[in-house]
Amino acid sequence: MKKLTKEQKAQIANVAAKKDADIDLSEMPEVIDWSGAEVGKYHRPPKKPVTMRLDADVLEWLKSYGEGYQTKANMLLRHAMAETARAAGHTKSTAKKARRA
Repeated sequence: MKKLTKEQKAQIANVAAKKDADIDLSEMPEVIDWSGAEVGKYHRPPKKPVTMRLDADVLEWLKSYGEGYQTKANMLLRHAMAETARAAGHTKSTAKKARRA
């Protein structure tokens, strides 16, 4: 994600300083049809710092792709988690319930 310019930061600060009633939304059409909405598209789960012990060759492989090896490891683990849940017939909600039990 690109960093905001000083001008963009100033614009955001100006809007943030206004009361909700003072913000002009007349050019923004009201969304009535939500049928095309994608649930969770922009959701980013919170991250937790952890310490893991990985085999040296696995770590080397992850790092061979350049920056972002931790993100790649997270993506691979998330994919494995989703596939395991799918194979077991779990949906997101049933998987959460199973973890709580």
